[in-house]
Amino acid sequence: MSEANNNVWVELVGDVIVARVRGAPNVKVIHECQERVLALLKDTGCRCVLYDALEMDRPSTEVTLAQQEFTPQLLAFSAQIALVVPNTTLAYLARLAFGESNHRVFYNDMAAAFAWLSKKSTQS
Repeated sequence: MSEANNNVWVELVGDVIVARVRGAPNVKVIHECQERVLALLKDTGCRCVLYDALEMDRPSTEVTLAQQEFTPQLLAFSAQIALVVPNTTLAYLARLAFGESNHRVFYNDMAAAFAWLSKKSTQS
């Protein structure tokens, strides 16, 4: 099993794609996560993505920049993105990484993130 498989879980939960990243991510892990999210966006037609970073360690600048490069792929699907983070450091990095996308950051509140995505999906 690859390192990415040990640190990344991407699954469909109702009409939301949930991507969990645990531990210290590297560019390979972020790329694997992105590929899985994109595959589900293509296969399911879902447009809501929740990134769960509650158990993620602070990523390097290289990882944040890699996600910035991947984010336009999410924009191509008009994805609504909720990011659940444990602290202000990860919130700041998440905002940098997801830049111009339609996203919102939530602090330790998975229920609020799901509610926001559900509201966004009904408005679409």
